Amino acid sequence: MKPTRLLATGLIASVFGLLGVSTTQAVTLQEIKERGEIRIAIANEIPYGFMDLSGNAKGVGPEIAKHIAKVLGINNIKWETAAFGSLIPGLKAGRFDMVAAEMAILPERCRQVLFSEPNSSYGEGLLVAQGNPMKLNAFEQFTEGDLKIAIMAGADQLEILQALGVPGARMVTIANNADAISTVATGRADAYAATSLTVAELAAKSDKVESAEPFNDPIINGTAVRSWGGFTFAQGSEKLQKAVNDALTQFKKTDQWKAILQNYGFSSADINESFQKTTAQLCKAS
Repeated sequence: MKPTRLLATGLIASVFGLLGVSTTQAVTLQEIKERGEIRIAIANEIPYGFMDLSGNAKGVGPEIAKHIAKVLGINNIKWETAAFGSLIPGLKAGRFDMVAAEMAILPERCRQVLFSEPNSSYGEGLLVAQGNPMKLNAFEQFTEGDLKIAIMAGADQLEILQALGVPGARMVTIANNADAISTVATGRADAYAATSLTVAELAAKSDKVESAEPFNDPIINGTAVRSWGGFTFAQGSEKLQKAVNDALTQFKKTDQWKAILQNYGFSSADINESFQKTTAQLCKAS
């Protein structure tokens, strides 16, 4: 691209910003069908959405997304992987049509993108060094003292820790889950905050770390913290959102849907909880 065109593009973007015009790239189901494929992003996070060694998309999000795509008459899926913190920007820039990472439905995210109805529900956990030398079992332990807790960039554990009053100086941000084991094992952080399923998966990969047991669920405003994950779309993609919601609602009535969650480690309580909140409720939560 020539410098003059770059300058013009920058000026146009600046004008759009000043006028409050959104540059979000919406997409319709019809456009996807005409293109012949849907672009779905995941964050390479087990068990939510990841690529296996053979290059196949696996996890709760992808397995259910494959069923939904078939129901909607979409024969081809182009899988994209991105850092978790890049998923929403990627949707807004039009790099993907949908995210299948079981991203937690939160009010701040609802102001930026569209969510399907909940597809899953899950609690929190802590990854600690083998033997749990600091005797850690709750996020609240990081509100005082010199302990440091690691979080993944863009993950909702940041909002949880902030709500609990954990100072930013005690948080260590890492790019992805793959860095969590070394971060904790080398003492760069005393623990890694993630969902219970992610923590269990990481603990199984190395004898240098383990899941903090027992773990006390964080309590915010008198309520134990639990997340509800869903599929994500760019603002303006309401027709695609509705089509996915309709297919998801029907699929959640089947044993096949339940079996997918169970196969990836979700408990009966997790499965039951996925029906207890709507996206409208979660987007309005304080």
